[in-house]
Amino acid sequence: MTGGRPPRALPPLSWGAEHTGDGAVRFRLWAPGLDALTLRLGGEDRPMTRGRNGWFEHVADGIAPGTAYAYVLPDGMAVPDPAARAQASDVHGPSLVVDPATHRWTAPDWTGRPWEQAVIYELHVGTFTEAGTFEAAIEKLDHLADLGVTAIELMPVGQFSGDRGWGYDGVLPYAPHRAYGGPDGLKALVDAAHQRGLMVLLDVVYNHFGPDGNYISLYAPDFFRAGKHTPWGPAIAFEAEPVRRFFVENALYWLAEYRLDGLRLDAVDHVADDLLVEIGRRVRETFPDRHIHLTTEDNRNVTFLHQRGETGTVPGFTAEWNDDFHSIAHVIATGETDGYFADFADDPAGKLARALAEGFAYQGEVSPQWGRPRGEPCAHLPPTAFVDFLQNHDQVGNRAFGERLPALASPDMLRVLTAMLLLSPHIPLLFMGEEFSEDRPFLFFTDFRGDLAKAVTEGRRREFATFAAFRDGEAARRIPDPNDPGTFLASKLDWTKPGLGRGRIRLDQIRRLLATRRETIAPLLASARGHSGTIRDAAEGVVAVDWRLGGARLSLRANLSGTTRSAPGLDAPVLFAEPAETMAVLADRVEMPPVSIVVGLAPQGEAATRAEG
Repeated sequence: MTGGRPPRALPPLSWGAEHTGDGAVRFRLWAPGLDALTLRLGGEDRPMTRGRNGWFEHVADGIAPGTAYAYVLPDGMAVPDPAARAQASDVHGPSLVVDPATHRWTAPDWTGRPWEQAVIYELHVGTFTEAGTFEAAIEKLDHLADLGVTAIELMPVGQFSGDRGWGYDGVLPYAPHRAYGGPDGLKALVDAAHQRGLMVLLDVVYNHFGPDGNYISLYAPDFFRAGKHTPWGPAIAFEAEPVRRFFVENALYWLAEYRLDGLRLDAVDHVADDLLVEIGRRVRETFPDRHIHLTTEDNRNVTFLHQRGETGTVPGFTAEWNDDFHSIAHVIATGETDGYFADFADDPAGKLARALAEGFAYQGEVSPQWGRPRGEPCAHLPPTAFVDFLQNHDQVGNRAFGERLPALASPDMLRVLTAMLLLSPHIPLLFMGEEFSEDRPFLFFTDFRGDLAKAVTEGRRREFATFAAFRDGEAARRIPDPNDPGTFLASKLDWTKPGLGRGRIRLDQIRRLLATRRETIAPLLASARGHSGTIRDAAEGVVAVDWRLGGARLSLRANLSGTTRSAPGLDAPVLFAEPAETMAVLADRVEMPPVSIVVGLAPQGEAATRAEG
């Protein structure tokens, strides 16, 4: 591949500091609440011109990359650019002019990978390595590529308050956090990943802004909906055209300027549906020649975003994070039924079989937690429309003590569920450290100060009041303080574990499973369509599901109980069995020991012949 600049795929952005192509920089801000606005640029104050509909603009010549700027309100307060590409310091200080065309890409011809090849590895940049930077993460890419991972998914990197945080309280969603290495560091990581055949996906937050450093309401109160709130802050007025541009263009910006391969949109049930549709449409129109993958987190279990075209094409969003799969697996593995796990306490084997065969477990049934119906039928979607996981940042980090699954489940159960995750036709996601049985916690951490820090700490402890283990006030007080730097440091991965005992064994298991997936299952997924899954059994801890993948048939049988069970036969060559030495695979039945799994694949032609027979 040759070095050079990729062609810019986007027209100038509506917000922020944009190079005009003739050596000038145009600064633009929507501030309908003001009659006047000043640009402080390189230490000089310059009046901005007020145009129509509350837009302010100023064009300046000879502005070098790295020049500091801020917007000065009529009362003299200087605020950062909400669409800043970079910050000079924290979220309260000046922004920096960035020329996106200065980076010379070493893999400019990269166009991505098809979705059916995706094996996702979610990571938090700050705790993935000891240094906690984009540059340090590059050092681990060979480890991931060798494992069989094909995509890394970064938790949000838009600048948030302080240097420690999950990223979901960001306030500058165009600016890669300076603590991680800023724009240059992120581009270097993406470039290095592409050189190794790895896609890079980014988690983005369009449902709220963080509580510290968001100044938009001071000059654009109409950006928010008066009197309406999300669980995390004021609701956003997505119906306003400048607001829509802010978010639609943000999605396009990450994909064009950083050559990312996709986005995961956080909690889209708090984003306007029509805006989501617009984002999906604009992405497909703008990048027709690249493999771009859009996934969503949405506890409504809806399907309108993920519909497929007649030939299986993706006109909008590619897949949904399948929390149902995780929650059922967690209940089976741990026996926990507190809080939201109560929805999955009844008939977990049946719910797991449905999630594997069709996608969601809840497809319109009444949720005990919600007290009303949740979800809608989803079997018409292909299995690749669902991203499954046993662990992720939410499901680990939102536990009071951040325990990972190895601390809660037996090794046998963990091996079986991992094989189920990696060998089903759904798209699998691993959480950083899962591949070597990391037992360090992943805790909730922030870097707030003063009253806000106190409120976050107290709120974190109130959050668990509904869980039986924390109704005792003393237990709640032991929950780690999110603002203590030690909470952040305790969450960093231990990279000595992959070479030791249990970590090495786990790593080898996952590497073998992913090799099996890559060689035998992934090639069938492009032809997978809706209604491909069939439940063969789901009783007394047995889960038996078949999938029709083009002309082939994939069969999974699992015994998740503590006693030997009989399951429907595979009628297919065995791909994988755990434990292999005790599995009795017969033509019509499989005699399965406690906590076991067997997966078989009848290739194209053979599956059809057997079905006819």
